[in-house]
Order: sequence, then structure tokens, then C-alpha cells
Amino acid sequence: MLYIFFVTLLMLLVNALSPAKADDAFPAALAKAAMDRTDHRVIYDGSYRKIAYPNGDVPDYLGVCSDVVVRSYRALGIDLQERVHEDMSRHFSAYPNFWGLKRPDANIDHRRVPNLRVFFERHGQALTPSRHASDYRPGDIVTWNLRDRGNLPHIGIVSDQHAENGTPLIIHNIGFGPMLENMLFDYRITGHYRYGG
Repeated sequence: MLYIFFVTLLMLLVNALSPAKADDAFPAALAKAAMDRTDHRVIYDGSYRKIAYPNGDVPDYLGVCSDVVVRSYRALGIDLQERVHEDMSRHFSAYPNFWGLKRPDANIDHRRVPNLRVFFERHGQALTPSRHASDYRPGDIVTWNLRDRGNLPHIGIVSDQHAENGTPLIIHNIGFGPMLENMLFDYRITGHYRYGG
């Protein structure tokens, strides 16, 4: 309850601030919401489940990397399940078809990293991935290719904390639940996005 109060108060303050300051407030709130996910014990499980729509979710004790992103945005009132589904319903051919689907599926589409990449490219700001730590800000979304895990796509959120060498720490779930790690440059970066809803 206290967290919801804090987020509501923060969003009210955002509306009262100048545009430049408001632009900084949402990414900071997203980074905080992602950091809050690290307090949750989550078993890594990406199996298909039928869920409610909109605002549907798998049980809170289950999840994958994309669920960290989805749940962080949802804490700020942005339902990526609904937004991805609506965009896929209108522009299905713009999204990858690795799964042989003939139509959108609101149960799983928002939990797939390739779909989130397309959504953020279409509706957010797609930045050129770089090896410069200073290019990554709190609240940015980053995607990778995990070559050592069968070329799996991966996604995380940049935190407001840094390693000793200045590299931003990442909030993600790579198999052991949501955690904060110094792994930004450990894998090949495939996408860098900013999306404020």
C-alpha cells in the first residue's frame, strides 16, 4: 500500500514539474519499480499459461526476464500486456513470427523478448547499442543475446546504481529470480530503448 501511495504521489509531482524534470521522473520511477522486484522470490518459469486480459499475470512467484519488465511498468500503471496485444492486433506482420502464430495471443505475446523489442522500437525511443557506460540511463531497457544459453534473447532494466568502474548495474532475471547485477557488457547487446508509456 505504501508503495502504491509513493508511486501515485510521484506521478502527481511529475505532472506539476517542468517537461525536462518530468522526463527524468518516469525513468527514475521505473528503475525504482524494477529494483523493488528484486525483493520478490521468483522461480524461473516461462511456460505457457492462460491469464486474464487486460492486467493478467502468471503467479507472482513465477516469471522470466520479460516479467521483470512487464511487472515494473505495471507498477507505474502501464500494462504492456494490453499495449503489446493492441499493437499486434493492428500490425501483426510487424512482429516476429518465430512461434508460428496466425494471430496475437494475449496470454504470452508480451512475455516474449522479440515482441517487446518490436513494441519498444515502434512506440519508444530506439537507441544505438554501445559499449559506453555513459550511454545508459536509469530506466532504460536493454536486450541481449545469451549465446552461452542457446542464443536466447534476454531483457533487463538499467538501475540507478553503478559498479566501481562506472558501469550501470542491471535489474533482470537470468534464471535465479530478479536481481541487480553488473552484467551490462557480458553479452552482445541487441537493443537499447527508452519507453515512458
